Order: sequence, then structure tokens, then C-alpha cells
Amino acid sequence: MSWVWRGFRPVLESVLAGLIGLGVGALIMRAWGYHPWPAYVALFKESFGSGYGLASALANATPLILTALTFAVGARAGLFVIGAEGMMYMGAMAAVALSLLRFPSGFHAFLALFCAAAAGILWGLIPAMLRAYRGVHEVISTIMFNWLSHFLSFYLVANILVDPIRAEKTLSIAKTSRLPLLLRGTDLSLGIVVAAGLALVFYVFLWHTVAGYEVRAAGANPHAARYGGVSPQKTVLLVFALGGIAAGLAGAVEVMGRPPTYAVYSGLTNLSGFGFDGIGVAMIGRIHPLGIIPAAIFYGGLQAGARLMQMEAGVPFEMVRAVQGVIVLALALPELTRIFRVLLRGWRLRGERA
Repeated sequence: MSWVWRGFRPVLESVLAGLIGLGVGALIMRAWGYHPWPAYVALFKESFGSGYGLASALANATPLILTALTFAVGARAGLFVIGAEGMMYMGAMAAVALSLLRFPSGFHAFLALFCAAAAGILWGLIPAMLRAYRGVHEVISTIMFNWLSHFLSFYLVANILVDPIRAEKTLSIAKTSRLPLLLRGTDLSLGIVVAAGLALVFYVFLWHTVAGYEVRAAGANPHAARYGGVSPQKTVLLVFALGGIAAGLAGAVEVMGRPPTYAVYSGLTNLSGFGFDGIGVAMIGRIHPLGIIPAAIFYGGLQAGARLMQMEAGVPFEMVRAVQGVIVLALALPELTRIFRVLLRGWRLRGERA
């Protein structure tokens, strides 16, 4: 029966953590004079109580699934790849730039997605090489490249890809490269299929291929993996390439499948934050590609329900965000604790070897 317990333990831990998060959020609202029960009813009614709410939750989850995959595949290899934000910007810019060219419908969308994935890979190539061959820590390099991507994208939006009629955004994505909507009247597009499909591909790769086993082995015990013939440099490059594909696609599906403008706004306001939110989603999903899907939907539902929580329960936006943060932190805490235990064990082994 031990294997049954091992299988259900993560689920039970997540449920317990979620209940704790909801409880702490309720205490916070109550302390400031707001009623938790109506607020939570409004939150989840808007998120999952209607077809429109569920569609909004899925639309919000789409880029989060992809940016969470970027962090998750790195974490499985023992790396903290937090460069999804920058890779995502480059993917979005590539998708918009490709709209300047004319291609048949369908093929145009496929080509835009392909170029966005390639842009994500290329943007992550330098941090990957710095980590693989010079030992530069990926946290430092990816943070720096996030800022480089931010300002480069800002320049492209304001000067190169700018819409001559509406200067606050880029040119809109060409109709031939837009992702079709799955439900009329909503912003849920075919991007959710792309995101869920890639999560399935990542799962098959990590658990059913030799290269995926090597990635997981490098994260579980880097010294043993190296002794077994796993190349650390190859693993780093592979992880960054996979993460670049996912993050680049996140930027592409967000601009190709979000009506009505299908563009990137000045200041990157419609893209900013997805890369870092994906880290929390990956933690909630236990850095497992399949666990990330429901985690992203739940997180997307929290975002979708925030509006009704303000309107019906009278909870101010700042309080809504605080409560959401507490819930997400509580759900992410079990996996975060496990990752820190692995890191401490690795540091202890390095100290013993030294």
C-alpha cells in the first residue's frame, strides 16, 4: 500500500495546502472588515460557475502552462531557469513580425508559432552557453536577459513594429495567422490545445525517453549522473532549448489568440508577468508537466474571478490580489520546500566532496 500513499500524497498535500491558504485568506479579509464567504462564492462562481467563466480561466491558463513548463523542465534538471519572461517577449515579437509577410491562412499561423519557438530558443542560447561552459549561474544570466528582452521589445513596439494609426501598440496580427476561437464571444483560442499538447509532449519526453531520464537524473543527483555518462553541458543546452520553445510559444499564443486587438501594447502590459507567474504555477503543479495543466487552470480561474469578487462582495482589488497571493503561496509551499531540501542536500554533498 505504500505505493498508493506515494501516489496520493502530493494530491492530499495540495488539498490541505489549498484549504490552509483559503483559511488564511479568509482571516485577512475578516481582519479588514470584509466577509470571506460571499467573496469566495463570487470568486469561484465567476471562475468555474459558467461557460464564459471557465473559458476565461482556460484562456488565462494558456500562457501560464507554457511558462510553467519552462521553469519545470529546468527544475527537473536541477536548474533555476527564470528566463521565461524574456523568452516570451521574443516569441511575441517574432509572431508580430511574421505578420508583415503574406502566407496562406493556417500555414501562416503554423509558421508564426514555429518562428516564436525559434526566437525563444535563440534568446535562451547565450545564458545556456554561459551556464554550460563558463559556470555562470542561470538565475543571474536569465534575470539580466529578461531586462534586455524587456527593453529591446519596448524599442520594437515603439519604433519598428508600431501601428501607424494607434501608437500605443504594435501592428495587429494578420488575420491569416490568428488562432481560431474555440468559443464565440470569449477569448479562448486554439492556444489552449497548443499549450496542453506541449505539456503532454514534455511529459512523454521526461518520463519515456532516454534523454528525459538523463535530464531527471541530472537534477536528482548530478554527481551520479555525471559518473553514469550524462553530459552536464548537453543537459543544460537541452533544458534551455526546451524552455525556450515553451516560453516563445507562450508569447505567440497570447498575441495570436487574444481578441480584439491581437497585438503587443506599449510597456508590454498584456504580456508582463506571465513568465514569473509561471513559476508559481509550476510549483503548484509539482513541476510535473501534467500537474501544471490543472494548476494553471486554477490560477487562471483566480484571475478570472477577481472582477466579480470586487463587484459582488465589495472587496477592493488590492485585497483580492493579496488573498490570491496567499492561496497561491500556500499551494506552492510543499513543492518549494521539497526543492529547497534537494538544494541543501546538493550543497552538503559538494561540501563533503570538497
